[in-house]
Amino acid sequence: MQKYIIIMFKKGYKLYSILTGSCPKCHQESMFKNKNPYVLSEALSMNENCSHCGTKYKIEPSFFYGSMYVSYPVGIAFATAAFVISFFVFNASINAIFISIVSTLIVFMPVILRLSRNIWINFFMHYDKTLVKNK
Repeated sequence: MQKYIIIMFKKGYKLYSILTGSCPKCHQESMFKNKNPYVLSEALSMNENCSHCGTKYKIEPSFFYGSMYVSYPVGIAFATAAFVISFFVFNASINAIFISIVSTLIVFMPVILRLSRNIWINFFMHYDKTLVKNK
């Protein structure tokens, strides 16, 4: 089981593309112009195409509006993690828990937005191992 989990984080699996922000077809290049999500002016700036395989990231106009539907459960996951840590680990009061959840969502907002885009595009595109071998 542990070996299978480690394999899922390697190239060729959707989880690799989602967590690294790499091209969903070839996993060779980052989809984002700046890899650091905390450069807020470029947090959502994406390359038009993959320089390795030529995949167009924006499939249609307003394609990434769908990632808003993904960002909600991703945000809930981050908020739940903040709650569990503050309540069970630190035994915090209700006010401190609320502050920790809100501050977690604010601090991780660029990461949540990028993760949502990565998940959304991976719904529609799949890894193609022939692209890696041919180039």
